[in-house]
Amino acid sequence: MQQFLDEDFLLPDEPSRLLFHQYAEGMPILDYHCHLPPSEIATNGRFASIAEAWLGGDHYKWRLMRANGIPEADITGHAADYSTFLAWARTVPKTIGNPLYHWTHLELRRYFGVDLLLSEKTAPAIWEACNAALAGPGFGARDLLSAMKVRGVCTTDDPADDLAQHRAYAGTRGSSEPVMVPAFRPDKALAIDDPAAWNPYIDRLASSSGQDIARYSDLIDALESRHAAFHELGCRASDHAFIVTPFRSSPGPALETSFAALRSGKALGPGEAEAFRTAILLEVGRMDARRGWAMQLHLGAERNLNSRMLAKTGPDTGFDASGDPTRTRPLSSLLDSLDSEGKLPKTILYSNNPGDYEALATTMGCFQDGSFPGKMQLGSAWWFSDHVEGMERQMKVLANVGLLSRFVGMLTDSRSFLSFPRHEYFRRILCGLVGGWIEVGEAPDDYEGLGAMVRDISYNNARDYFAIPGVGG
Repeated sequence: MQQFLDEDFLLPDEPSRLLFHQYAEGMPILDYHCHLPPSEIATNGRFASIAEAWLGGDHYKWRLMRANGIPEADITGHAADYSTFLAWARTVPKTIGNPLYHWTHLELRRYFGVDLLLSEKTAPAIWEACNAALAGPGFGARDLLSAMKVRGVCTTDDPADDLAQHRAYAGTRGSSEPVMVPAFRPDKALAIDDPAAWNPYIDRLASSSGQDIARYSDLIDALESRHAAFHELGCRASDHAFIVTPFRSSPGPALETSFAALRSGKALGPGEAEAFRTAILLEVGRMDARRGWAMQLHLGAERNLNSRMLAKTGPDTGFDASGDPTRTRPLSSLLDSLDSEGKLPKTILYSNNPGDYEALATTMGCFQDGSFPGKMQLGSAWWFSDHVEGMERQMKVLANVGLLSRFVGMLTDSRSFLSFPRHEYFRRILCGLVGGWIEVGEAPDDYEGLGAMVRDISYNNARDYFAIPGVGG
């Protein structure tokens, strides 16, 4: 019987073990999509306790705690403390079969050297051990990245953000420290359903770009100005979240009319709103193409479904779900529109619904153009799918209809500095998949070639795809 979390965890056969231990295990990390706070990296922020570091913003854990009957008062009702940690400790034994059971214990081992299984019984000892480590040297936010061999992280930033923390860190970063760059997330510029909230945002964007925004064309100029500012700080990707990709054509004068209506506080009709969003998304795609960026489209997440809890705890607190609307037709129209102009950037398509993988993978294959290896990407198994079956399914679909060898690999999509063992988790699953093909004769025992492939998927492909200044090796 194999022991839990031993050195061959998730590696069921000798080819898998060889691929992981000799090729993938030691590779560095480029986390090209995360939600880490730039201020914590810039200041090498410290954590008061394992509760703050581990539970302060992790809605993955919050969802399972609620499912285990933990009252909200012990989850988000106060700053994370021992009572929050103890509630999580009571929940962990109930999470068998969920990836958080694996992640929890990988994180305890890789960061803190704790090999106890977390439970209500072991919670006091683990609390003391982790807090003692966090109080000592080498456990600042930036130190934790370095400990996991993180070469670079792309945070998620709004065009109106001043990027002061990015500038401060870029000016002081040591040559051996991880690179931190922003990613351009203009969702709020497209959030036009509520003009009362959108207009103050446009005012903030005007301030950050240093120009008035009195017309639709001014809005695009302001976004272009911020796009250039992000580029100067190393940004090489935009990021967009939609349930369904918008696509509706509209002439320039109609867009100016829509802009004027929004600025006067009037809501747009559904068709006008979709045309407005489409126009902005196309403009950002053109900006991405001009500067050699990647465009990331996160699709299929139905967000904030619980209105009562949205009002109580705010967004990104664990009340989102997989969506299932039809989305490939507007998506393909968007890609085709940019492609017909010669301005389709490198593009990554993620879905929160694994049932979309075949549709997205075959759609992206229509727009591979030979200009860059793996220009169009089926994004890593995302959010509710980043577990063993989900990751295997995403990679099998990609292998079946595209080139797994050109895949840019894993990301954390996380707000936690303790989440980076997820890259190890992914690499073990990757090596288990490819090694399994060798084991049953579906792939040759060409360890040099397949070892190079798993190294590429683990790190090299992402490094080359994003080409972030300062991220090498």
